[in-house]
Amino acid sequence: MHESGGPGWRITMDTSGPMLIALYLRDVAGLDGAGKPVLSHAAPKVRHADHKHLTSDVGGLPALKTEWEAWWESLVKSYPNPAPELSPPSFKAFGNSPALQRVLQAHFGSALGWATDRIDEYAHLEAAREANGVTHLLNELVEDRLLEVGRSSRDFELTIIELPLNEPRAWYLEPSTMIMSHQLLSEPDVFRSYVQPVVEMLA
Repeated sequence: MHESGGPGWRITMDTSGPMLIALYLRDVAGLDGAGKPVLSHAAPKVRHADHKHLTSDVGGLPALKTEWEAWWESLVKSYPNPAPELSPPSFKAFGNSPALQRVLQAHFGSALGWATDRIDEYAHLEAAREANGVTHLLNELVEDRLLEVGRSSRDFELTIIELPLNEPRAWYLEPSTMIMSHQLLSEPDVFRSYVQPVVEMLA
């Protein structure tokens, strides 16, 4: 996790293991357009598998999409705490989401392996950022805003959840969360174009 801050303000950047697993399951099930916000596909690409046979007697893909979206919403709202608990092999916490429960049971091993690899990659990425100082851009965004308005910052916290997405962009979720492609910070101008308007609004 990276944290930038000053008097009254704090910006944190980190990834999320449960959200990585959810992303993997979304893509493996072909749930394009699911969830709010609608995020781009995961990177590296997750191979799609047919789930009609697995979910046909518990509502099929429409039920799976609805259940996945409810899970995703709970993950975003409860971040950084995982909700509900991922406990194989039965995934009892998903008893009211039978289609999602079956997909979890079928793919949890591969989803966990994929997510673990992404977390390892993120740790290397964070170490490289700290070494080359690129995270100072966050402080610069706030300092530029405060110089512009000629006052100290309002109290605010901004949480940036970084995920391995194939589209270099960010999504703002009110009141103070952003989901961002983990590669976006390597493109400072594009990063600034997404994060600066949010900082201006909060600071």
